[in-house]
Amino acid sequence: MSAVLPFLALLLAGAFAAYHRLRLAVWAALTATLLVACWLLGASPMATAVAAALVALVAVPLLVPAIRKPLVTAPALRFLRKALPPLSQTERIALETGSVGFEGDLFSGKPDWNKLLAYPKPQLTAEEQAFLDGPVEELCKRINDWEITHVHADLPPELWDFIKQNRFFGMIIPKQYGGLGFSALAHHRVIQKIASISSVVSATVGVPNSLGPGELINHYGTTEQKDHYLPRLASGQEVPCFGLTGPFAGSDATSIPDFGIVCKGEWNGANVLGVRLTFDKRYITLAPVSTLIGLAFRMYDPDGLLGDTRDIGITLALLPSDTPGVDVGRRHFPLNSPFQNGPVRGKDVFIPLSQLIGGVEMAGKGWNMLNECLAVGRSITLPSTASGGAKAGAVVTGAYARIRKQFGLSVGRFEGVEEALARIGGKAYAISALSQATAAAVDRGDVPSVPSAIAKYHCTTAAREVSKDVMDIIGGKGIILGPRNFAGRSWQAAPIAITVEGANIMTRSLLIFGQGSILCHPYILKEMRAAQDPDAKAGLDALDGALYPHIGGAISNAVRSLWFGLTGAGIGAVPGDAYTKKFFRKLNRYAANLALLTDVSLGALGGRLKFKESLSGRLGDVLSHLYMMGAVLKRHHDEGCPDADKPLLAWAFHNSAYEIELALSQALRNFPIKPLGWLLWPLVFPLGRRAVAPGDRLSHRVAMLLMAPNEARDRLADGVFLTPGEHNPGGRINSYLAKAILAEPVERKFQKALKTKDIEALDFASQLDEGVREGWITIEERQQLEELHAITLDTITVDDFDAHDLRAASYYDGHADAASRRAVA
Repeated sequence: MSAVLPFLALLLAGAFAAYHRLRLAVWAALTATLLVACWLLGASPMATAVAAALVALVAVPLLVPAIRKPLVTAPALRFLRKALPPLSQTERIALETGSVGFEGDLFSGKPDWNKLLAYPKPQLTAEEQAFLDGPVEELCKRINDWEITHVHADLPPELWDFIKQNRFFGMIIPKQYGGLGFSALAHHRVIQKIASISSVVSATVGVPNSLGPGELINHYGTTEQKDHYLPRLASGQEVPCFGLTGPFAGSDATSIPDFGIVCKGEWNGANVLGVRLTFDKRYITLAPVSTLIGLAFRMYDPDGLLGDTRDIGITLALLPSDTPGVDVGRRHFPLNSPFQNGPVRGKDVFIPLSQLIGGVEMAGKGWNMLNECLAVGRSITLPSTASGGAKAGAVVTGAYARIRKQFGLSVGRFEGVEEALARIGGKAYAISALSQATAAAVDRGDVPSVPSAIAKYHCTTAAREVSKDVMDIIGGKGIILGPRNFAGRSWQAAPIAITVEGANIMTRSLLIFGQGSILCHPYILKEMRAAQDPDAKAGLDALDGALYPHIGGAISNAVRSLWFGLTGAGIGAVPGDAYTKKFFRKLNRYAANLALLTDVSLGALGGRLKFKESLSGRLGDVLSHLYMMGAVLKRHHDEGCPDADKPLLAWAFHNSAYEIELALSQALRNFPIKPLGWLLWPLVFPLGRRAVAPGDRLSHRVAMLLMAPNEARDRLADGVFLTPGEHNPGGRINSYLAKAILAEPVERKFQKALKTKDIEALDFASQLDEGVREGWITIEERQQLEELHAITLDTITVDDFDAHDLRAASYYDGHADAASRRAVA
């Protein structure tokens, strides 16, 4: 035992120092102290000396810069310069334009949750709240989504006018230019509310406030461009669109074949220097009704009119839609969702250099501009749309499941329906928190490249899953389209959000982890820049400052992963109350797991990691669920940790924990270097996978929250349009819930009488008459049952149509004209 004791002390000191991330000098001093104590306690002098020599062998070369740099850092620098692939211009720009927020803590493996909870609670100003309560509420009341989607295939003129007059297109434009100057949170809340009643209108409002001319001019435009265009965009005098995607360049936007040649040409009667453009764009939202087109193209200067550079690069320009040569094509029809969308084309379209966004100085910097603005726009429009649809789907479907009865029982009482309701509620809760978190990050001044990708992917994916469960629960009510259907159009449109602003498959497998692991990791980008620094001394110094903390962090993450796995993440200092501490501790474990696998994957695979898309996607899932659960816990904290919300919080957390462990296990089982996967498994899962999907009892509690009025349900519904009205069937159904519940005891009593008494009447009204005569129910209870019957009928009734009502007007009118011509002939 005396020979083993020094080595146990060495191991204990190393594990303690690694767990707490103590500096190397502190570890050396601590270990030396323990070894002296071992010697004094009678440990073997030889064993103590060997252990001390091991400490000196590690500590001295690493603590003395004169030894460390030539002996360790310099060889490491030479290796990195050979091993690391050079960053492409596209990758470099993407990394340079993004900022790092709390997601960087997740890659450290030791998140500072107090930092997250200390962020200010997102709050609207009085002006922003008034806009939501006033113009947004009024807009929602005016929306007739059935007429928009089926009759007009467009917003009616009066709705377009209302949107323009109330400056919905100017939410992100500063007040000095006539815009509303709203925060990202207000932008999120407006889109969320509109999307809860019509995705067509939310897309129409969202696009001008997302990636497009307004945001680009505001950030990069010349003074002249700002003064001229921003007031016109804010008032709706100009309707913008932005042309990026083309037939041969979708997700690979940097490969756009659209080009512009610098030359001289005619503009407003003068011969000026400009660009002659040829382009072909498609899937461009608002293009068919646009008056101002933002365009991305590759700019060339073959005659050197601007300088020595021939291939200037991706550049952005402003084209009035009536510019000669511009062809705004016919409309696309995306899955029967008729928001304005279509192609724009042009051949030999001449514009002056003054139409380049930002002027000549910004020529060639289009990809930088797009990356920064896309990170902001992608943080809001689609996540907010998903949040509005999911939250409205949750509360309305919960009401429907309580009101709709089969076999004498509310359908929501069946366990199979409870499971679906729980998925709806839990995912809606998570979507809401995540979409709000990314908007809040924008308001803090972040350019959240990685969080925006996480929010876009997971909000739209989860919203599609929510929509599927909604359709399963409401059955025929959902599949029969018409004015009474509150869910069918959302189901039809769900795949649209999956494909735009970066296809979800590409976002998951390439962007989230691929960009996150470099941009957000505390050391990787510093090491890459050091390896590519042409100044050898500066590169050596930079690498020396990053490499050793990185190595220490990697060791710490291995120790923390093992410790948390062995203890079930039940120990550790974290914030939160008695209920949420266990969640924060589990997230600490998963953050250590993610950081460990990130370091091993990057170290073992290097540049090959970008081609291992399955591994990247799985690690991206871990990062995403960590970030999402941080957002959920932050929301719970900001709302005062209400007990009523605990089932929603627990369901969302356990679902994410299950998904995290599933992704980790799949990453390890399929690790490209098999032995490394085997070695990592006991560090990540020393006791095997323990997380399980939310159980039946928890699902029952979540389902019950959706099917009865309560404060948790009200908080989940906050911010969506539920005002009952002729054109809001979901709002009507939701408004019936309390009355239906109050009538349930009377309904049960009456149903029991019908079964046990000899009643001759067959129709409902006669049965009620007989019930009153026989004294089974009172007159007041009869009125209650009549009202219940009426609201149930409105809840479950679907639409039917004459055949000619379902024909497209142009088709019908065309055939009628042909018949008239034949009759005349």
